[in-house]
Amino acid sequence: MIHQRLTLTALALLVLGMNQWASAQVPETDLFERAPWTLTFGLGHLKLEGDTVVEDGFFFGARLGYSPTMHWTFEGGLDIAPSLDNRTFGDSDRRSLDSGSWLVRGGVDALYHLRNTANMRFDPYLSAGLGLYISQRQILSEKIEPYGSLGAGLFYHFNDEWALRGDVRGAMVSRKTDFNLWTMISATYRWGAHAAAEYRLIGGDLDSDSDGIPDWLELLIGTDPFDPDTDGDGLTDGEEFWIFFTDPLNTDSDFDGLTDGDEVRRWGTDPLNPDTDGGGVFDGHEVIEDGTDPLNPYDDLRLYRLNIEFDYDKADLRPRYFDDLDVVARVMRRDPGATARIEGHADRRPRSDRDYNIRLSLRRAQAVLDYLADIGGISRDRMTAHGYGFDRPIAPNDTEENMQRNRRTEIYIRHSDNFGRR
Repeated sequence: MIHQRLTLTALALLVLGMNQWASAQVPETDLFERAPWTLTFGLGHLKLEGDTVVEDGFFFGARLGYSPTMHWTFEGGLDIAPSLDNRTFGDSDRRSLDSGSWLVRGGVDALYHLRNTANMRFDPYLSAGLGLYISQRQILSEKIEPYGSLGAGLFYHFNDEWALRGDVRGAMVSRKTDFNLWTMISATYRWGAHAAAEYRLIGGDLDSDSDGIPDWLELLIGTDPFDPDTDGDGLTDGEEFWIFFTDPLNTDSDFDGLTDGDEVRRWGTDPLNPDTDGGGVFDGHEVIEDGTDPLNPYDDLRLYRLNIEFDYDKADLRPRYFDDLDVVARVMRRDPGATARIEGHADRRPRSDRDYNIRLSLRRAQAVLDYLADIGGISRDRMTAHGYGFDRPIAPNDTEENMQRNRRTEIYIRHSDNFGRR
């Protein structure tokens, strides 16, 4: 349930965000005429061929670009690698340096944008360029070497002014045909691109019942887009989905006997925790049966929840449960003023009949009472038996394991005032 809720919430936020972004866009036809110049700064990594006399290293880069059209950009660039360590070779005959060197690369590039219009976020491109390597020491054949490059990259435009950019360039040095790989992450600013705000009315997602959930999402999660409180528990579908994270299709999300609305608005209990105060008794039982405070753990009755199995359509106790019931009898004998409420519960299957299960669960609760009276020696006037059938589940009846949890007998002991139970 929680994974489904998180997935649907993420999907809703994504779709709503995309809708808001799309609705706010103002078509631009003159962006590149109005703001053709861009400035880029970034950090990159230079990978050299293995026989180069310096090691790979990092560089700082800057680009000045001019975009005469939506598809073409021409850039002048400067990259500076301030410190490249010298490479050592096992072969003593190989030329090497006794210390590192700096390297500067300057050049011009042409970028062809595969998709570049105003307000388009993703903007991939291809690039080609020419330039010069200039080094402090003779890294390549000479201290100044021409090169040619090919590459590709991607802009992610946050808006018309700012973009995040990634580049990959392969450079071939002319004389030795050395191949070098330049990668760079940078930020790009297009000055003059900021446009004055244009105010207009736009349509939003339809929310027919005004519950805070758009109709398309209500259809996805199964709620009624024309009823603000689909399950009728006193909380709107929007409150359940966005605020309290309860199930808008289940009046009692934690199966404690209280509706989600009553828990939030009347009792102040947690609609996702069946025992808010941690005292051992479910909130609903405290409110409906016991008259205790569901926010005070010290007034909770003592609960024994027994998964007593009976033969089909019978209410005869099996001997293997006698030891558990003997414990209950000893507790009541230690406090002569204590009283007990014994409740029988059943699971619900497709063909389960409500009245029949109430009668059957009452017979089974009565069998427990008879044992405590006849074998445990507890006076019958200190105990009552109740059968609830499948009306009070503690779990959804969707698996065999959960149905077994619902087939239970609960014994609530209310101690006398002078009994020091804590």
